[in-house]
Amino acid sequence: MAVRPATEKRSRASAPTSATKKTGKISNPAINYQVAEFDKDDELKAYHDMLLIRRFEEKAGQLYGMGLIGGFCHLYIGQEAVVVGIGKALREGEDQVTTSYRDHGHMLACGMDPKGVMAELTGRQGGYSRGKGGSMHMFSREKQFFGGHGIVGAQVPIGAGLAFADKYRGTDNVSVVYFGDGAANQGQVYETFNMAQLWKLPVIFVIENNRYAMGTSVSRSSAQTDFAKRGESFNIPGEQVDGMDVRAVKAAADRAVEWARAGNGPYILEMQTYRYRGHSMSDPAKYRTKDEVQKMRDERDPIEQVRKRLVEKGWASEDDLKEIDKNVRAVVTEAADFASADAEPDPSELWTDILR
Repeated sequence: MAVRPATEKRSRASAPTSATKKTGKISNPAINYQVAEFDKDDELKAYHDMLLIRRFEEKAGQLYGMGLIGGFCHLYIGQEAVVVGIGKALREGEDQVTTSYRDHGHMLACGMDPKGVMAELTGRQGGYSRGKGGSMHMFSREKQFFGGHGIVGAQVPIGAGLAFADKYRGTDNVSVVYFGDGAANQGQVYETFNMAQLWKLPVIFVIENNRYAMGTSVSRSSAQTDFAKRGESFNIPGEQVDGMDVRAVKAAADRAVEWARAGNGPYILEMQTYRYRGHSMSDPAKYRTKDEVQKMRDERDPIEQVRKRLVEKGWASEDDLKEIDKNVRAVVTEAADFASADAEPDPSELWTDILR
């Protein structure tokens, strides 16, 4: 898979304007200079994997509305290109992944079973944490997925700890830790940056900048809105990436992974992305306009970009893509049916997985 210059001119994002301060929008999100060259199979795989996340999250939202999912539920709709693009650069089952509470898409991108993920959302015994963790707390040693964490920023030092273990054991594995623009202001993030660079840990910090954190635009909450620069005082290299283009994400991830595997230490990728839904299911998202969200859907949707390329290049017909969607929906329906019919955990599970 080659890397080529992007067809359109890209430049670093400019400083927020007065309009930006009102909406939280960054004036030029397409700032990565190169995109990976995808062949037909690459495009079809990316389309399938992103569509699986989109349909899964839509179904999770439905189940939440029906009362089958309790507690908090943070949907990943709109940000699918980030985890799918980065996943293409990793070694499944070897490189580790850690993330925050907006985690369902990351699990699916790691190859975790949709039935096990959905069953955990509904609190059933067939879930990845046997129904005891819910949306924000599930894990898979097989897929090297280490959560799902409900505390803002808590996954960052954990991800660095996994990288420390990799280096201590003498492997060339890398650890990828995802966190958002809101978590990027946490003190523990910078303590981790310092240790990671001091010890040259093979960790990639992926800042998923969806512009609004829990509901406040980055221009109102962050003095430095170029999150790729957040590691400069620790001499950690970083770059901003068009997180709505799966090819740009893949190209940037390749660079970061190569850097970390070679023993050069940590790397920061700021993914400029966008979430279509509120912070959680209870968030009406009144801090932005409906027109802003629709404009992003119409012009920058990550799945639609791939669909258009497939059709324009003659690699897939509309009927072919409808068949993919049909099959994805069937997988998600099966997962939802399993998660709805599976038994709840036995009361004895209250006494497992705890220290006495």
